[in-house]
Parts: sequence; structure tokens; C-alpha cells
Amino acid sequence: MTDTRRLPSFNRPLLLRILGVLALVTALLWAAWVSRELSEPRQQIVTVRLAETIAGFVDAEARAEQDPEASQARVLAFLQASERAVAEMGTDGRVVLVGEAVLAGDAPDATDELRMRIDRQLGRGGGQ
Repeated sequence: MTDTRRLPSFNRPLLLRILGVLALVTALLWAAWVSRELSEPRQQIVTVRLAETIAGFVDAEARAEQDPEASQARVLAFLQASERAVAEMGTDGRVVLVGEAVLAGDAPDATDELRMRIDRQLGRGGGQ
């Protein structure tokens, strides 16, 4: 006589249903996460030293000892170009903070990019 005790067996159909539901929930959560990551624009915070940039240009104009009216026109053009450059930089989820006005912490400094954009708008190739 053989004693064949069997361990209680699992209910396979129930186990397969539970695993199927878990797989479906996992797939739905993953799809929701991916769609959220792709649909939300990434924000990047940068700072610019605007006052320093403008002061450098104004000082250079003052030292040039040129016609005051022409110098004033160049300063006005520079201010307008700097305003447009900051507005350009603040697109596609990018936030531009004036470094002199805030404690920026670890925000990257984009002053060099600002200067290049101003120079491009003023029709100059290089830096100041």
C-alpha cells in the first residue's frame, strides 16, 4: 500500500487570471507614465547677468568718446536687442531669471548665450 499524500494543488485558472490582471495593471501604469513624460514639456531654469551685460556695453560706449546722439542710438538698439534676446531664450519651457534679482542656487548661467543672441541681433559676429 502506498501512501500518496498530495499537497493541495493551486487553482491554476485562478492563478492565471490573477497574473493576467497584474500584467494588465502594470502595462496600464507604464503607459500612463510614458504618456505623461512625453506630453509634459521639460522646464529648464537659467539665469542671466543682464545688468552686468548692459553695464559693460554702456561703459564701452562711454569710453569710446563718440557722438553722444549716435552713442545713445546704439545703447537704445542694444537695450531693445537684449529685450528680444531674453524673450527668445524664454521659449520651449525655458525660464530665464535675471541673476541679479534672485538667489539662483544651482540654475545654470546662460549669460554667454544672451550675449551671443544680442550680438546676432545687432549684426555683430563676435562677443563684446
